[in-house]
Amino acid sequence: QVQLAESGGGSVQAGGSLRLSCVASGRTFNYYAMGWFRQSPGKEREFVGSITQSVGVTSYADSVKGRFSISRDNTKATVYLQMNSLKPEDTAVYYCAAKLSPGPLNTFFNYNYWGQGTQVTVSS
Repeated sequence: QVQLAESGGGSVQAGGSLRLSCVASGRTFNYYAMGWFRQSPGKEREFVGSITQSVGVTSYADSVKGRFSISRDNTKATVYLQMNSLKPEDTAVYYCAAKLSPGPLNTFFNYNYWGQGTQVTVSS
């Protein structure tokens, strides 16, 4: 069992930056690939990016590529989402997720554990 807790959300103007953190507790953090997803009202949960277990290979949705970056610190059991050049369309609840099972990293149902989410609001 893994518990995930996101923090760092808030309100920011377009062009601004935020850094989200996700702290994991429970089983060994570095066994898990980690992903970030987001969901806005009336829309499906959307893949933002992911990072693999130990080597830390990252991948991103096209909509955030070049603006967002993911990193992890296995010693702190924490994964980060650095968001730069934010746009109003980035407004959503952001979730981190942990994946132990096989399958694509960009598909939400492949993830085993989820945090409660943190709200990000970008105003124009």
